[in-house]
Amino acid sequence: MRGLGAVNMSMGGASTAQPLDISGALHWNPAVVSVFDDKIVKLDAGLFFSSPELRSTVPEFDAGGQPTGNFFSGITEDDRDASLLPALAMVWGNEESKHTFGASAFGISGFGVTFPESTTNPINLPQNMGGFGRIESDYILLQVGFTWAYELSDKFSIGVQPTINYARLQLMPNPTTNPTSAGYPSTNKASAIGYGAQFGFFFDSGKGFKAGASYKTKQTFGDFEFDNTYLDNTTDTNEFNMDYPAIWSVGVGYSLGDIDLALDYRLVDYENTDGFSITGWTATASVSGFGWKNINILSAGIQYKGIDKLPLRIGYTHSSNPINGDVAFFNIPATAIIKNAFQFGLSYEASDTFSLDAVYYYGDSGGATSGPVLNPQFIQNSPPYGAIPGSSVSYDMSTSMIMLGASYTFSK
Repeated sequence: MRGLGAVNMSMGGASTAQPLDISGALHWNPAVVSVFDDKIVKLDAGLFFSSPELRSTVPEFDAGGQPTGNFFSGITEDDRDASLLPALAMVWGNEESKHTFGASAFGISGFGVTFPESTTNPINLPQNMGGFGRIESDYILLQVGFTWAYELSDKFSIGVQPTINYARLQLMPNPTTNPTSAGYPSTNKASAIGYGAQFGFFFDSGKGFKAGASYKTKQTFGDFEFDNTYLDNTTDTNEFNMDYPAIWSVGVGYSLGDIDLALDYRLVDYENTDGFSITGWTATASVSGFGWKNINILSAGIQYKGIDKLPLRIGYTHSSNPINGDVAFFNIPATAIIKNAFQFGLSYEASDTFSLDAVYYYGDSGGATSGPVLNPQFIQNSPPYGAIPGSSVSYDMSTSMIMLGASYTFSK
């Protein structure tokens, strides 16, 4: 997730040095919660919509196994329903204390596609015809954090946040286990628990300029344990490990009169994360991992407070693509690659203690991620992953979201 909650999302996710609400502060930099001197609770919920398309092309072969010069191509559209994105946050602050505490429960990551079985797209052909059949994935990650921030002075603060995570993963068919003559199996929804932490630093000049930095450690998970069922009703089990990457964030903010500006840069370290750092086929033709590169994210937002009780916000987020073309095939279950995202949000300050927030988000992949169709039987002739000559697989998507939130500040 590029942002957490309606306010932070409407600022493009920028909050490392510009704490406009407690959700963005708790998620991106635990040190900035020191600016909140009250007891505040915030709840957000959004509906996320996506429309990925999966295209593939393979050469046709004659009965002797020789290419005919003809190609078989097709497109499959996703038919997945909307996803619910929750966020719950709370902060305890006191103007007379240097200590501020917080707690949060955020849905911070996820992906999912549902590409139906098809006879017009080679990648979705039934498995007994050489395709993968119905391709479906579902991944969610819920993170619970407990935050402590301390004011070293009236300008400097530090923060610490231990985190506990719950993740659930389903892959159909399951490419992380060994195929048999019946193909790859369907599987259950497996879950895992992970642990990590986040550390932050915040500087407020008191004259409008602010700066911050944070480091979220890798969230280390136990293995997902899958119970698999093949098309011939045989069963087996396998384990797969997938952690959550470490994230470095730096940001600046500036506030002057009715204007608040925020700019963040993040580095997401997939290249040192289990499940993402390696890729390719194992000796038994299962998939060893997604093979993602590190990604760079730029988040920017502006808030205008010149309308009484109705602050307006515009945000933009840019992200690099972690998937190289040579491993695009391995990442069909995780097509949610968003290059450009645009957000518009507002709040209604109903009273000194209660406000309502809303944001509309739109993102697109900025073009298709594409590469060859891979087959472990072709590795000797087309190393390292076994690209089928003349083949291709590609996917792109657009996403949108509507999120509403409410914040309540308890009277002193």
